Amino acid sequence: MYAIIIIMIITDYLNDESVLKELGQRLSQLRLNRNLTQESVAKNAGITRPTIVRLENGLPTDFISLIRVLRALGLMNCIDALVPPQSTSPIEIARMEQKKKQRRRARKPTKSRSEEAVWKWGDE
Repeated sequence: MYAIIIIMIITDYLNDESVLKELGQRLSQLRLNRNLTQESVAKNAGITRPTIVRLENGLPTDFISLIRVLRALGLMNCIDALVPPQSTSPIEIARMEQKKKQRRRARKPTKSRSEEAVWKWGDE
């Protein structure tokens, strides 16, 4: 007997519900492959077991819950793959350099304390 394994690739063509369901199935399978219970992952993530159930069932939850589960499973490096860090564009670098080069107006010289009138109480 053969088992057919279908791997869904998340693309722009999937609707939001399908993406959530696929992510939930992946988290569930990863947890099971590591022989972890929902309760243990929830405890390590600092969330409740029903939140893990919601995530694994593809139901909407807080983004912070997903981050906590990823951290508990040792998958924080996946965040960089999700949204890669952006480098500064050459145009933005040129703008920053231009701001540095802007001329500054000359300031009027300030009076020193010796040049300022000394304040008196008036009864002196």
